[in-house]
Amino acid sequence: LKAYVDVLADDTFEGRETGSRGGRAAANYILKNFEQLGALPAGEGGTYFQPFNPNSRNILGFVEGSDPRLKEQVIVIGAHYDHVGYGSARNSYGPTGYIHNGADDNASGVAGLLEVLDAVKRLPSPPRRSILFACWDGEEGGLHGSRHWVNPPTLPLSRVVLDINVDMIGRLRNGQLELLG
Repeated sequence: LKAYVDVLADDTFEGRETGSRGGRAAANYILKNFEQLGALPAGEGGTYFQPFNPNSRNILGFVEGSDPRLKEQVIVIGAHYDHVGYGSARNSYGPTGYIHNGADDNASGVAGLLEVLDAVKRLPSPPRRSILFACWDGEEGGLHGSRHWVNPPTLPLSRVVLDINVDMIGRLRNGQLELLG
């Protein structure tokens, strides 16, 4: 987990603002991990990407289920990979004009998603249901990536039986972990 967070929250990604050079670099890093971990492309045109807006793109990987009947059902595990870049009065409570690395929001969620993908691929056999691993872009500006995915989705929404959103899992305070849902 820490290795993923360390990379995604590094200054070289310039805070991963959607559509930015750093945001595109982060997407390419996630793509490389999807490929290495064995997720199948689930974006548009046989790729891992679902582009939207001028320079934004969701990253989508798929693990097919093993049960002949249940594999038609899909569990979506999603996490947004964008953050606020250099910060502005519109998107930050902190100092503006400086890189906002976004280790917690949401490099931690993407790291968790990648760890789940790795664990699923290490199972002796795939899970019974299929799993879509989705890294959304444009969340900080208004959930644009996930909204775009549902209209038009890259697989029929009727197949989705569960959606798990992984956001800001890096907080552990006073020995307690808080889960919201």
